[in-house]
Amino acid sequence: MLQQSVAIGPMGFSLHQLMIGFAFLLALLAGALIGQRHRVAVSDTLFTLLFVAMVAARLVFVVRYWSDYDGLLSRLDIRDGGFDILGGIVAGLSYAGWALWRSPRQRVPLAGALLVGGLAWGLTAGSTLLIEQQARPLPTTPLATLSGEPITLPQLAQQQQQPMVVNLWASWCPPCIREMPVFEEAQQQAQDITFVFVNQGESLQQIEAFMSKNGFDLNNVWQDPSNALSQTTGAHAMPTTLYYNADGQLVSTHFGELSRATLQDGLTRIR
Repeated sequence: MLQQSVAIGPMGFSLHQLMIGFAFLLALLAGALIGQRHRVAVSDTLFTLLFVAMVAARLVFVVRYWSDYDGLLSRLDIRDGGFDILGGIVAGLSYAGWALWRSPRQRVPLAGALLVGGLAWGLTAGSTLLIEQQARPLPTTPLATLSGEPITLPQLAQQQQQPMVVNLWASWCPPCIREMPVFEEAQQQAQDITFVFVNQGESLQQIEAFMSKNGFDLNNVWQDPSNALSQTTGAHAMPTTLYYNADGQLVSTHFGELSRATLQDGLTRIR
């Protein structure tokens, strides 16, 4: 299974985030090398371009899901990973075009940096997309209910016959705790979606104590004491949310904390 995330200490990064960072670093390196020959620096322009693209991607996403945010602070909180990639690309290319027109001295090194960064991102993202487009059905990893009964995700999918959201979580993970109320609300409202919450690496006593302490009312809370599901799916950062369509095929993956908006975006993809 393709590794989808990398955990570095308490932080988790998706493969796509790492590819964007890698492509940007290559663009900076190319800009510095070509700029040295032309005696002009383009790093500030590249950083500004990245900033413009990220802000635009966030703004477009927030506008799309405006009513799913509670207020200004939640709309500014980018920890939910709510970004519209297409909006960011359009804004970034628009700024790049303006920068190339405005500063003739920067044109050669900036164009070279953009070409290198674009090719690096395109090749790595394209290769990953081809891998992800291969059939990735619900894993048959043996799990257990809180009552100790053995069960698997395909077994539940066969019973429900509808799209499924699988959340990997642990009680020691603060983002997991913060997003639980969002899932609790969604599970009550989205009757056409099956939600499963698979605890990673903790005992039954720990799970029950956590649920009792926080008062969460969730269906399909399962045990995975050996972290087998995270190993099978390649999701090594928590929380991780996997979205499967009604045919049991993986459609998208979200790493890190969810908001109501990012959850709705994922549900839209699998409906």
